[in-house]
Amino acid sequence: MNDVAAGKRVRGGGGSARRAERTAVSLESARFIERNIPNFEILNEEALAIIEWNADTVLEEIGVNFLENPTALALWKAAGADVRGERVRIPRGLARKLCATAPRTFTQHARNPARNVEIGGRNLVLAPVYGPPFVRDMEGGRRYATIADFQNFVKLGYMSKWLHHSGGTVCEPTDVPVNKRHLDMLLAHMTLSDKPYMGSVTEPSRAEDSIEMSKILFGADFVDQNTVMTSLININSPLTFDSIMMGALEVYAKANQAAIISPFIVGGAMAPVTVAGTLTQVLAEVLAGVAYSQLIRPGAPVIFGAFVTSIDMNSGAPTFGTPEASHITYGAGQLARRLNLPYRSGGSFCGSKLPDAQAAYETANSLNMALLSGVNFMLHACGWLEGGLVSSYEKFVMDADQLGTLHHLAKGIIMDENGQGLDAIREVGPGGHFLGCEHTQANFKSAFWRSDLLDYKPFETWDEEGARDTQTLAAERVKKQLGDYQQPALDVAVHEALTDYVAKKKAAVPDAFI
Repeated sequence: MNDVAAGKRVRGGGGSARRAERTAVSLESARFIERNIPNFEILNEEALAIIEWNADTVLEEIGVNFLENPTALALWKAAGADVRGERVRIPRGLARKLCATAPRTFTQHARNPARNVEIGGRNLVLAPVYGPPFVRDMEGGRRYATIADFQNFVKLGYMSKWLHHSGGTVCEPTDVPVNKRHLDMLLAHMTLSDKPYMGSVTEPSRAEDSIEMSKILFGADFVDQNTVMTSLININSPLTFDSIMMGALEVYAKANQAAIISPFIVGGAMAPVTVAGTLTQVLAEVLAGVAYSQLIRPGAPVIFGAFVTSIDMNSGAPTFGTPEASHITYGAGQLARRLNLPYRSGGSFCGSKLPDAQAAYETANSLNMALLSGVNFMLHACGWLEGGLVSSYEKFVMDADQLGTLHHLAKGIIMDENGQGLDAIREVGPGGHFLGCEHTQANFKSAFWRSDLLDYKPFETWDEEGARDTQTLAAERVKKQLGDYQQPALDVAVHEALTDYVAKKKAAVPDAFI
C-alpha cells in the first residue's frame, strides 16, 4: 500500500495536493437532482379549475387537427371522439381519462447503469441544448454546424459533471445528408458517452433506426422490456399534430420508449398573449398528445412538455427570461402534477447573440424558474444561444458549470446535528473566527458550492494572468475538456455492430439534403 492509500502525509501535500486535485482529469458525474425544496405554485385552486375546464372546452368545441394520419383518426373515432375530416373533437373528460394510464415516473436506462435517470416525482434530469443549425466559438465565430461539432458537444456533455443526459440533436450537422445524419448522431451518443440519450424524430423510419441501434447497444430483450430513450415530439401549435411527429410518437410508444409531448409556443404568435390563455392551449395540446400515446399503447412513458416564450411586439423576435414565461412555466408545472405526469420545461434560454451579460441574466432567470417550477426533465440546460439558433461552445461550459448551483439549491437546508453547527459556535465563542475550528476543517470541502470556471482571484492575480473575462475562461475550459476527454469503454463487438449498421443503412439509399 502506498503512502497516499495508507493515509500518510506525503511531501507536497496540503495546498499543492488540493491544487492537483482541482486540476486532475475528472470523469465524475453527479446523480440526477432530487429536490428537497418546495415547488413554487402560482395558481390557486380556482384558477387551475378554470384552466382545466377551458382546455376541455377547446378539445370538445374547437378540436385538434391530426394531419395526413388516417390511423390516428381511426383510433380517435374508436375511442369516442367526433372525427370530421382531419379535425378531432374530444368529448369533455375523455383525454384526461386516457392520460391516466401514463406512468407517473419511469427509469431511462443508460448503457452505464450508474448513469440511469429517474424521470418524474421530485427529480430533475438535466440535458443539453437541442436543435440549433449553427455553432459559435471564439475562434471560428458563427457558422453552420458539422458532425465534428456534434461529436465535440457530446464529448463536452460526457465531461460535464452536473449534466445527467447526453441529449439528442445538440447541433444539426449540416455536412451530413439529412436522411443519414440521424445515424451519425446516434452513433456519437452511443459510443462517445455512456449517459442516456434521445432518439430521432424527424421521420418515423428514423425513429425505427433509433430503436434498432438501441437494441444493438443494449440487447433486443432489454429494449423490449425497458425504456432506453426519451425523444422530443413537438406539437405544431396551435392545435395541430403533423404526421411526421405523430409517426415518430407511434413508433416510440409501441416500443415502450419515452416521448416528450411538447407544444412549441411563442406567445402572441402561436398562442394568446395572456398567461391564462396560453396555459389553456398548452394543456389542451398536451392532453390530446398524451392521450393519443396511450391509445397507441396504454402505459407508454410520456412527459408533459411546455416550451413557451413570449414575443417582442416591435421586432417579432422571441424573448427569453421574461416574467410572463416564468408565470406560464410555473403554472404548467402545477397542471402537469395534477395529471400525475413528469414535466419538461426550462433551459439555458436567452436571445443574446454572444455569451455575454444579456445571456447570463436571461439564462439565470430561466434556470432558476425551471428548478422552482418542478421541472423533471430540462432540455436545453446548457449551450443555448441566439434564441436556439446557435449551440455555443463557450456558453455550453458556462451553463454546465452553473448547473451545479441547481444541485445545491435543490438540497434545501440540512438540519442534522452537523448542519446546526452548535459545536462550532461553542468552540469559537464571542469575538473569535471560524476558519480554524474543528467544524470548519471537517466541512470546508463540501460546505459551499464553488464554480470550476468563474474567477475568484484578487485583482492583481487576475490582471497578471491576462485579465481574462468569462468567455475567455470558458474557451480555455472547452479546450481542456476536449483535450482531457477519454472515451468510455464499449464492447468491441457492439461497437463494430453499430458502425456496420450505420454503414449499411447509409449505403442503401442515395444522399438527400432536403
